[in-house]
Amino acid sequence: MSSFSIHGVGVSSGIAIGRAHLVSNALLEVVHYQLTPQLINEEIQRFTDAIKTVKHDLEVIREQLPKNAPAELDAFISTHLAMLNDKSLSEAPKEIIRNEQCNAEWAIKQQMDDIVEQFDAIEDAYLRERKHDVVQVVERIIKVLLGHPSQSPNQTKDKQQQESATILVAHDISPADAIQFKQHQFAAFITDVGGITSHTAILARSLNIPSIVALQRARDLINDGEIIIVDGSVGVVIVNPSKEVLAEYELKQDQWQLEQQKLQRIKSTKAVTIDGTGIELHANIEVPEDVISVKASGATGIGLYRTEFLFMNRREMPDEEEQFTAYKHVAEAMQGMPVTIRTLDLGADKQMNPDSVSNCANPALGLRAVRFCLSEPHIFHTQFRALLRASHYGHIKILIPMLSSLTELRQSKILLERAKESLRKEGAPFDEGISIGGMIEVPAAAINADAFAKELDFLSIGTNDLIQYTLAIDRTDDAVAHLYNPLHPAVLKLIQMTIHAAEKYNIGLSICGEMAGDIKLTRLLIGMGMRQLSMHPSNILSVKQQILHSQMTRLNKQVKKLLHLSDIEKIELQVMHLHTEF
Repeated sequence: MSSFSIHGVGVSSGIAIGRAHLVSNALLEVVHYQLTPQLINEEIQRFTDAIKTVKHDLEVIREQLPKNAPAELDAFISTHLAMLNDKSLSEAPKEIIRNEQCNAEWAIKQQMDDIVEQFDAIEDAYLRERKHDVVQVVERIIKVLLGHPSQSPNQTKDKQQQESATILVAHDISPADAIQFKQHQFAAFITDVGGITSHTAILARSLNIPSIVALQRARDLINDGEIIIVDGSVGVVIVNPSKEVLAEYELKQDQWQLEQQKLQRIKSTKAVTIDGTGIELHANIEVPEDVISVKASGATGIGLYRTEFLFMNRREMPDEEEQFTAYKHVAEAMQGMPVTIRTLDLGADKQMNPDSVSNCANPALGLRAVRFCLSEPHIFHTQFRALLRASHYGHIKILIPMLSSLTELRQSKILLERAKESLRKEGAPFDEGISIGGMIEVPAAAINADAFAKELDFLSIGTNDLIQYTLAIDRTDDAVAHLYNPLHPAVLKLIQMTIHAAEKYNIGLSICGEMAGDIKLTRLLIGMGMRQLSMHPSNILSVKQQILHSQMTRLNKQVKKLLHLSDIEKIELQVMHLHTEF
């Protein structure tokens, strides 16, 4: 097979070498692995048991439907039960297991793909859309299979080994799908579309695996099972490499891993410049389990806990108790270190139900974040109560996202006070002096930062959206990704205005967007006056290394001159000098 390269946008550094695994958006958890002939009957039984379990679950759900439930719900469950009884789903996968000697998850997925293809050929729009029911039924079966208690330890170990040498190739991956990666050990992932600060890219960096987006036609050009190299540092994918190229990249991979190991030496070192200026390095997390990597990184707190990932990949809102448990777990695990928890930021490319489709022409400008929460006050009330209850168990700070007006802030504070009052009446303990902060990610908020600083305990700059809204560039659209530039003078001016407002009112300030974890921008940010940076745990040590080799007195002078520039090219050149000259 001939070798070729594809170029895209690298969103997470490192080098991965493995076999391509083409995935559909719906079923990212499924990985193919071979079985020995002796295990075939056992695997077929595992599949049969999974069908029975899903049938039982659906029947229980139908029995428990309230009398006043819409008739559509009963019809929906009946449709799914009928599909489970159809031989195309209940019997055909068994033949695939026998013939291909593969795992049950893979067999049912292959059968699903065939059925969906048949539905796509139907002219009637209504019938064609019934393919979504097939996908939902198969997802239920696969969830049971993946969590089946009879799966032997050897099978699990084999699956992990398969995953560690697997590179996922997809047209696109939603944040809801990408969050599932945290349960797996894939070597890398690449996609045809996406931008450098899309939430999919952000999650890739949090997994600390090489990742590339905006490859255009990777899924069409790459075949399942082909050997590919992913160089996330330069955004290149090499398909079917020659022996010489493979050997070269194996050496590069070893060198990369060695550099990462060397960084571990400064894990317990405080982030202080040569001339004694201390910088707080905090971590961004998506789910409570991320605390493990936070502790391993040497972070001194959590600067951004994105709570919306508790709400995703499901069709119902998590109740107060579930939220309380998640927040309490993180607060206790951080042992008194600050934990800044952002209230729900659903909307744009983060939808709760993975099957839901927004009717908004531009979701990034629609009902999202604080706007959504204020329109659904019961959701806000529930989250506030959970956060307040958890504050009794650690140093929790509440962060309100996407504020654009003081009215939104004041309405949020009123709802927070109501939540406090409801807990006082119950005698439930919470931190009465809990800090409230606001995210500066809308240009209107940055321009009016003085007013927000007067009424808040701290500010946090969310540069991902701030850049998007300032430059009118959709950060998830690879067609305009090259125009997305954190060094645009307008963006730097808005950051500077926010820094001045925080200094004027002597309140805390952090930066939690992707700029914070970019080592090429570390010296620029601390030279501008930032004293707290929050990023993915995987970036903390490399950013700390930059700080340890920086001299603040020199930086302040150079950055002051740089901020007077209005030409992007000149700014980029000066920032590059800052990054390399020390």
